[in-house]
Amino acid sequence: MVFSSLFFTFAFLPVTLILYYSLGGSFIPRTARPWILGLYLRNIVLLAASLFFYAWGEPAYVILMCISIMINYCIGYFLDKNSTSRQKQKLFLIISLVFNLGCLAYFKYFGMLISTITTVSGWNLNAAAPALPIGISFYTFQALSYVIDLYRGKIKSQKSPILFALYISMFPQLVAGPIVNYADIESQLVDRRMNLRKFSSGLRRFLCGLAKKVLLANNIGLLWSEVKAMPGTEISVLMAWAGIIAFTLQIYFDFSGYSDMAIGLGKMFGFHFKENFKYPYVSQSISEFWRRWHISLGSWFKEYVYIPLGGNREGKWKLLRNILIVWFLTGLWHGASWNFVIWGLYFGTLILIERLFLHKRMKRWPKAVRIIYSLLLVVIGWVFFEFTNLTDALNYLGILLGAGDNVLIDVQTIAKLEQYTVLYLICIIAATPLPKKLALSLIRIQCNIYKIAANVYYCILMFFLTAYMVGSTYNPFIYFRF
Repeated sequence: MVFSSLFFTFAFLPVTLILYYSLGGSFIPRTARPWILGLYLRNIVLLAASLFFYAWGEPAYVILMCISIMINYCIGYFLDKNSTSRQKQKLFLIISLVFNLGCLAYFKYFGMLISTITTVSGWNLNAAAPALPIGISFYTFQALSYVIDLYRGKIKSQKSPILFALYISMFPQLVAGPIVNYADIESQLVDRRMNLRKFSSGLRRFLCGLAKKVLLANNIGLLWSEVKAMPGTEISVLMAWAGIIAFTLQIYFDFSGYSDMAIGLGKMFGFHFKENFKYPYVSQSISEFWRRWHISLGSWFKEYVYIPLGGNREGKWKLLRNILIVWFLTGLWHGASWNFVIWGLYFGTLILIERLFLHKRMKRWPKAVRIIYSLLLVVIGWVFFEFTNLTDALNYLGILLGAGDNVLIDVQTIAKLEQYTVLYLICIIAATPLPKKLALSLIRIQCNIYKIAANVYYCILMFFLTAYMVGSTYNPFIYFRF
């Protein structure tokens, strides 16, 4: 089930919200009803809805997720019970790491391992790779953060299996993030306030995310699909740049749109999730880009890999090692293919170069130059991300750099640019903070006319979104495959 579908928007979500609020009595003061019982019922409704949501697309693998929930809950219980024995705690931590990473390795990387062995050795291994459970990379990292933080003594174990299951399986962010650490949501599981203002704010955020996905990402992605399907000899240099920039915009609006929807849905159910994107394409360095892009993943690797390895505290050689390990794993996390590893190491190398050589020099560059520098390197990086075949990626990169016999521009390129010019401009402006700044300035205008206009805007937006979803085919999010 995807958020950008009629079934989710007009069936699953409304039914879930009606059950959630009618059983819990959410919009009344805590003293008017048994508030704890109401919250308990709401949590059960949300857990049941989350399991149904996942089972809709993964009927078999919902069992795997439930097993993961049960095992990690039990490990958390034993970690807490043996708090005075560091040796026993270490044993349970190792069990958790072996189980969680083992499941992730088998379901996500078994096919990659077999393919690599076959290519390198020439052996013909007839071993079929299992289907990839949707969201396994996300809920596995959440389970690991819970166990590791318990081991470190940062949190207390969750005594309720229902609340722990809800933390792992909550449908707004289950299949494509943001990755939510247990420490950030622990108190909200047992004490959260829901009101009409928070609900309406969440609904608006959801609609904005849905618009990013179906109106911007899907449409600008059509240009990239057309360019990618063309024979390499028929792509002009300008067409190649137009195509990869289209993908650059598509993946941003696709993934940030999902994150917006997840954050909006969380608000509608009383939860607060941290931001996952902060306008990464206006970054002035590659390091800044990765502080703005997929923030929850970067924070996870920093907290649970980079810092435990020593961070930047033990000299340049350890810094080099630590950054390359983190970015090797970051690339591998994104997909079971060596192009993702190359993509990760590409960014790790750029970050190292900036930290060791360019950082001070870049401060003297004009702001526009820093933004262009960062954006250019990011766009080139998306080539390695999108092409799973390294030869195809290098061939496409050669076209971008004018290394082949491809013409600079042709009639077909001019026609495509004319067709997509307006959409390009809308996407470029929407990828900057300008629309948000305009909206915030309008919000400060406390008058009825603005409030009416805002409500009319969201109603019209919902109309166009519905019309688009009626005429569209299945359009899963790009990050679903990770």
